[in-house]
Amino acid sequence: MLPEPPAPSEFPTGSHPPPLARRGGPRRLLRAALPALASAALVAAAVPQPAPPPLGIGDPLFPQLGNPGYDVLAYDIDLTYHGSNTTPLDAVTTIDARVTERLERINLDFTHGTVHAVRVNGVRADFVTAGEDLVVQPVRALPRGARARVTVEHTSDPRGAKEAGGWLRTGDGLAMANQADAAHRVFPSNDHPADKAYFTFRVTAPSELTAVANGVRKWRKRNGSTTTWAYRTRHPMATELAQVSIGRSAVLTREGPGGLPLRDVVPAKDTAVLEPWLRKTPAQLEWLKRKVGRYPFETYGVLVADARTGFELETQTLSLFERPLFTTASLPEWYVDSIMVHELAHQWFGNSVSPRSWSDLWLNEGHATWYESLHAEVNGGYTLEARMREAYRRSDQWRADGGPPAAPKPPAPGQKISLFRPVVYDGSALVLYALRQTIGADAFDRLQRAWVREHRDGTASTADFTRLASRIAGRDLTAFLRAWLYEKRTPPMPGHPDWRSTAPRAGAEAPARRQPEVRGHPWAGARSTADRAPRSVAGGRPRPGKPG
Repeated sequence: MLPEPPAPSEFPTGSHPPPLARRGGPRRLLRAALPALASAALVAAAVPQPAPPPLGIGDPLFPQLGNPGYDVLAYDIDLTYHGSNTTPLDAVTTIDARVTERLERINLDFTHGTVHAVRVNGVRADFVTAGEDLVVQPVRALPRGARARVTVEHTSDPRGAKEAGGWLRTGDGLAMANQADAAHRVFPSNDHPADKAYFTFRVTAPSELTAVANGVRKWRKRNGSTTTWAYRTRHPMATELAQVSIGRSAVLTREGPGGLPLRDVVPAKDTAVLEPWLRKTPAQLEWLKRKVGRYPFETYGVLVADARTGFELETQTLSLFERPLFTTASLPEWYVDSIMVHELAHQWFGNSVSPRSWSDLWLNEGHATWYESLHAEVNGGYTLEARMREAYRRSDQWRADGGPPAAPKPPAPGQKISLFRPVVYDGSALVLYALRQTIGADAFDRLQRAWVREHRDGTASTADFTRLASRIAGRDLTAFLRAWLYEKRTPPMPGHPDWRSTAPRAGAEAPARRQPEVRGHPWAGARSTADRAPRSVAGGRPRPGKPG
């Protein structure tokens, strides 16, 4: 017999993260980037005009992403799927937040759905849309320090341009791909990684389907022809990492290091062909645990989508992979292993420690690429030094096309995914290689472990990394890292005076694309290496083999 569902208030009292774990949230970013807008347009705002302006927290790459004046503590998202991935889902999203500045109106990020009603602390509130903001007018202003519960009754529409992100339509249902700025295409939110929160999901779907979400399953209840599934995270999460999968799926369980519960979600028809890959996860976890310390979450698993996406994605506790990665016979085993490790490494770098702003993306992708490369080296792929030497050769071109690692150029208009350029992958791993060459392998390993330990469940910036690296190394590394992270040209590589970077040529590199087709890299296999970005200079799908 299945247990009865808990009371409607599912978020455990007293389980919000401590202030240290939440440092660097949206209020801090706002003060650094947009104080005038916050005070003039929000704190002292009058009754909303027919078309109030959308707000943002001042992110240099996504200036209208996120919203000032409050800190989200928890999301409760209730979704009803009607059996077709071309039909809007019915949804209720409840946001529990702490007000950080007096609010006469509340801006939420939301688009691609119809809003039916909004309540603030149980009282009906007026609302209008402004750009991709939902602007809510509570009956009374909310004072600083107050708690606010905002409940939005809405639809969530899986139709729309594939490149826009949000819902990903699969062969048997739906999954989510919200990076970088697409969670608000699924549910109302403060859609910026600086504001992490706890999540509860309840998903109702036809009983022949399986629904899975981030975190751990709390209960399941069958109601005739439909079944409701409930999941909850035990650690705060950025909105871009939210995941809900609905489909004809099998959930396969096993045990990881130290008894960690693992669960994989795969098309039910593919369990046998995928099992050889899925059983690799415990050893991959053990390998990364030895490198950077204990796994930071309550569970982990692989979500295999019956779709051709051109990317893999590190959604928290349940990494998203496209089916062809595991079923394309021409891909070398070491290569597929390394891609699995890339997404697993993100659970530490990017998920547990999230970027303070999107300009800090290099900290996510550089570290994940680093451990991907180390794993490939020990499993017969290519050597780290060979990959870094090739990255150095191309680095000046990458910087010219995409900006330096910690100051990337904004995404192209209408192509927000173009933020994920080669410079944030191999170009950023190259920074870590230069750092290790400078401070030594022992200090570098201590830095990696300290980084994920000290910023666990929080957000951190490039400046935080520089300070910690200087502390671990016992000397000021500000000038060294500034050159590697912000200069237009790549500095000389310590220990390799013979390495040369090719002078950049205008228009030499195509922009990163979600589904790369060009061939190029000698080491990575017959597809783009991880997430959404290709790693070849041409933005392409490389061929198998080791570098010469």
